[in-house]
Amino acid sequence: MRFLVAVALTALIAGPSVAADRDAEGIVTRHVASIVPPDGAGGVAVALRMEGRSLFFNYGWADRASNRPITTDTLFNLASLRKVFEATLLAQAVRNGDLRLDDPVAKYIVELQQGGDIRQVTLGQLATHTSGLLLPQDHPPWPDWGYTLSEFIRTLNAWKADKAPGQRHLYTHAGFVLLQLALERRYATPIDELIDQPVLQPLGMTWTMLPRGDDGPRGRLTFEYKSRAVQGYSDSSEPIGQPGEQTSYYHWPGTGQMYSSPRDMMAFLAANLDELPLDQSLHDATALAHRSVFRIGPRNSQALADRCPRTKSDIRSPYSGSRERGGIFPEQNSHIAYALPCHFREVAFRCAFFSCPGEVAARGEECLAGGQQIGLVDPIARRRLLPVSLAAPSSSVIRSIRFGS
Repeated sequence: MRFLVAVALTALIAGPSVAADRDAEGIVTRHVASIVPPDGAGGVAVALRMEGRSLFFNYGWADRASNRPITTDTLFNLASLRKVFEATLLAQAVRNGDLRLDDPVAKYIVELQQGGDIRQVTLGQLATHTSGLLLPQDHPPWPDWGYTLSEFIRTLNAWKADKAPGQRHLYTHAGFVLLQLALERRYATPIDELIDQPVLQPLGMTWTMLPRGDDGPRGRLTFEYKSRAVQGYSDSSEPIGQPGEQTSYYHWPGTGQMYSSPRDMMAFLAANLDELPLDQSLHDATALAHRSVFRIGPRNSQALADRCPRTKSDIRSPYSGSRERGGIFPEQNSHIAYALPCHFREVAFRCAFFSCPGEVAARGEECLAGGQQIGLVDPIARRRLLPVSLAAPSSSVIRSIRFGS
């Protein structure tokens, strides 16, 4: 299936900036040309961060029928990159002393105090995918049903953990839905406002929005936002879904899709690279969110929402986990995933672009799809190179792009 694609690559390149920019554009164009559907049913937005500069390259169409091209301000469904924002919000709350990572989630969602194993789950475990919570909506075969809030709470209270929470890493979208609910309860504020005020506004991310999915003024993308959103396409190049749609397995406000542009996501990336002036609270929050919390294996550790390699050599061979993405929702065909920024030295740099079809994941091959957060650490600066906006089209082969030698 051809999906609209958005890519963001980050790089640190030594050498003259003009030559580096020219070389980067040539490399990106050469490799992206094979990805863009020749019939116009899709496109790619590429954003590079190099030596404090942001470069943007755009290819193909956001909407073929209206001849609307991909631009730096085109809006994409962030898919599970939304988790990075919620993790930042959680880290900020911890830094401000408003809650603790080892707080039981049932402290804030009191209905869970009537449950069983869910009472042992902490906020930190939810944010690091170590709660053990896994629902049918978290993995294939994708069901065609979801939950109301009361059904979700009832399911959680009846949930039985295979192992004690905190003992293993298991990617879970349901865990972040539960984390969202806990944050909303703690502050008595909808999640979109919680993300907007301390994160989006300070970074000037004016084209990033999480519609609530209700009938209020913030319930849907406005006409102006929808006019910038990408159109998804089927494997036969037919339009599928509508730009800016809100669908979810979870049927209450705030559980839908977050939208953003390559330009806005570059601001978020630059902030996480400590290349933008930030107030102390947000600065401390990004630092905490990048910290390794749980060791997954010999190569990788889990931070809040993101994974990171453990050693310098692991960065050169970026980890890619298997994760199928898609399910029953057509708008997933136009979402953003992200790129893996790897270790950079001298004038050479490497970056991997992985795109994963569901069929590949089903065969057990390692791939990177749109639902998994992976961040990489710069061991010299001891900071995270956060992923931003690489799309994982669900029907192309795994691709690897090498820059330099």
